[in-house]
Amino acid sequence: MRHRKSGRQLGRNTKHRHALFRNLVTSLIEHERIETTEAKAKEIRGLAEKMITLGKSGTLHARRQALSFIQQKTIVSKLFDDVAGRFHSRSGGYTRIIPTRRRPGDAAEMVALELVAREVSVKPEKESDTDAESDAEKK
Repeated sequence: MRHRKSGRQLGRNTKHRHALFRNLVTSLIEHERIETTEAKAKEIRGLAEKMITLGKSGTLHARRQALSFIQQKTIVSKLFDDVAGRFHSRSGGYTRIIPTRRRPGDAAEMVALELVAREVSVKPEKESDTDAESDAEKK
């Protein structure tokens, strides 16, 4: 029986599982959206939110705690400078899980794990032909 045993093992030993969690959280902070399996997303959601909470505090101790988990100075700088500032008025719930597809091969449920207030890069739209013609007529 699994009484009082929390967390998923994900078919890995402890060190491999912790390394996987660290890599996924690092990728989430770097890209602000990742696609992974539902089980992995549910496991790292709490870890990612803890890192954002550390970023919101902004102290040297919090930065060192984040560095002990993330281990990439550029990603920790992004976390403390950019990402945490977007959540200053929010007291939790920094991530969302969106079901996307079933993975071909093993039919695992895939989800997109993303930050709620993420920066979306918008590509400039090309001018349509009618806009170009109307601009030419104005001249």
